[in-house]
Amino acid sequence: MIQLLFLVLFAEGAVALLLMVKVGPLRELAMRGVDQVKTGKGPATVKTLACTLTVILMSDVASILKIQNRGLKVGTVSPMDQVLWRTHLLEASLIGYTLFLAFVIDRLHHYLRKLMTLRKTSSTSREEVEKLQMENRSLREKEEKSSSEMKKLQRENAKLNESMKKLKSETEEHERKASVAEAHVNALQKQSEELLLEYDRLLEDNQILQTRLLSRG
Repeated sequence: MIQLLFLVLFAEGAVALLLMVKVGPLRELAMRGVDQVKTGKGPATVKTLACTLTVILMSDVASILKIQNRGLKVGTVSPMDQVLWRTHLLEASLIGYTLFLAFVIDRLHHYLRKLMTLRKTSSTSREEVEKLQMENRSLREKEEKSSSEMKKLQRENAKLNESMKKLKSETEEHERKASVAEAHVNALQKQSEELLLEYDRLLEDNQILQTRLLSRG
């Protein structure tokens, strides 16, 4: 029994050391081993062993107290009682250390698993933050691009307005020149009509003169 307790105690000490100190992949192996113990029928088996060891521990403590009380009553302790007392004390100590290390391993495993979960959550949150930052940067770039395009369109619109004003002024100038030319044409037409009338009158006078000359001759 004592040899088995020593073996269990050394195994628990090794597992606790691997959980506390990261030595390559050994911590992950220890975590997986504890995970397997905590799954399936493992918890029930561990609780049964813990209850059994607790009962044995209480029995050893009772035996130690019984031997001490018998020694106090007699006044001396026999060699056999001394051997039994030391055996029960060693066994109780080993069982106590075993239960204590089992509790320590359980808490270490719990907090390490919780820490791993928090790290994964933190990593996921960091990735989401980086993704949001990239999206924000992309939106800013698109906004800057849209702003530059808007400014470019405004400049082009201003140029078009200036061109339209220039074309409007040129059109008004052409219309003014056209109206002046039309007035000049009208004046020429009127003058031409007057000349035609004068020409007709001169023709009539010429005919009259020719008629008079012929009549005199």
